[in-house]
Amino acid sequence: MRMTDLFGREKVLLGMVHLLPLPGSPRWGGSLQAILEAALEDAKTLEAGGMDGCLVENYGDAPFTPGAVDPATVAAMAAVVAELRRVTALPVGVNVLKNDARAALAVAAATGASFIRVNIHVGAVVADQGIIQGDAYGTLRYRRMLAADVKIFADVLAKHGAPLAPLDVEQEARDAAYRGLADALIVSGKGTGEPTDLARLRTVRQAVPDRPVLVGSGATPETVRRLLEVADGVIVGTSIKRDGKLANPVDSARVEALVRASGVR
Repeated sequence: MRMTDLFGREKVLLGMVHLLPLPGSPRWGGSLQAILEAALEDAKTLEAGGMDGCLVENYGDAPFTPGAVDPATVAAMAAVVAELRRVTALPVGVNVLKNDARAALAVAAATGASFIRVNIHVGAVVADQGIIQGDAYGTLRYRRMLAADVKIFADVLAKHGAPLAPLDVEQEARDAAYRGLADALIVSGKGTGEPTDLARLRTVRQAVPDRPVLVGSGATPETVRRLLEVADGVIVGTSIKRDGKLANPVDSARVEALVRASGVR
């Protein structure tokens, strides 16, 4: 897979659409319409600012389950993604936290989304949810069963967690790509919004030269050009939000500043 296959560009800028708390989650506010309107506004701002795609995530649902999410989460995310697909031309990705790849595939297949993000695709991780085990076996077979043309973007040494057993980054990258059959790899910092280590990014790039590699956290106007010298794309959330705060809406001026600084336009 190449970035041009999905986004029409070799170097891509993907913006996060962090959903408000969905039905059934502890902070659910009671209005799916409010969730939809906030998501649409963020996606439209990303599109107008020149981003190449967006990734929809149920970030407001914390604390997250280590296993399958509730059917209400799947239904709500499908409703939002379908509307985003209707009103914007952006390719859309789906990430169902913490690690429900099958739910993400189901949403993507039903709505025509282009890709999913899987936080733990291979191996096992100790996270705030406890022990989370990757299921590349099940994910790939479920995609096959759905006959879904949906790409899998898999994290390497996922943020907010640590491998259950010692594992070097080169081996996990190769396992994700060549044993887990991930279509693209993501390298992030230790947590949401934290900078991605450039040395680790280069290591993954060298270990798996035939897969796209994206930065999953911490890109800013000050760092984006340097990151894109190594990576094929960046996924950006925190730095393009109003006042640089994750809970705020996407800020058009911050999006435009990132796009200008990227040097890919």
